[in-house]
Amino acid sequence: MPVLPWQQIDTVLLDMDGTLLDLHFDNHFWLTHLPQRYAEHHGVSLALAQAELLPLFRQHAGTLNWYCTDFWSRELRLSIRDLKREVAHLIALRADAELFLRALREAGKRVVLITNAHRDSLSLKLERVELAPWFERLISSHDYGFPKEDQQFWFALRQDVDFDPARSLFIDDSLPILRSAGRFGVAHLLAVRQPDSHAGPKNTEEFAAVEDYRELVQELSATSSL
Repeated sequence: MPVLPWQQIDTVLLDMDGTLLDLHFDNHFWLTHLPQRYAEHHGVSLALAQAELLPLFRQHAGTLNWYCTDFWSRELRLSIRDLKREVAHLIALRADAELFLRALREAGKRVVLITNAHRDSLSLKLERVELAPWFERLISSHDYGFPKEDQQFWFALRQDVDFDPARSLFIDDSLPILRSAGRFGVAHLLAVRQPDSHAGPKNTEEFAAVEDYRELVQELSATSSL
């Protein structure tokens, strides 16, 4: 991972799931828990439930619907909110994420959370992990009506938050979202090497990746001491 020019970074934009929080909760919910509960609720086999759900997931991936608990509750005739609470014990902060957030505060950086998570999901996660105090703003893409994959999200964010893309760092575990931010002009982009602690590292392609937030903390500390 290249050393970031921290003296040229005023604003740090951070994703939540897979970036600050372990993606294991979300992967387990969508790929294991939901298919099981869907099969039970509708009286079908797990194999049939998966055969019905996976094409729907692919159809809506990257759209606002994919991240919307209200949409999936209507579509599947299940309470997604209630089902998520059943496995909420899996919600966990990534190692050293809080250390990084503290270092950002001490360095005087402006820090904003930007997530595609629906407000229901965001609220549930904030109940389990104390993230809110570290941020100037907690923004869900549902506030703007566009996911982070869409350029209109970034135009709305800039109008709302008034940040300078050329002096901003954005960290996200989604490569399509990082590419969207890059197209908008966000100068400093980092992916996440292993968003899910129960899965292996991922190929982050053209993006440098965070493997351990302590590396960034050390960089910040070194910059602050100059």
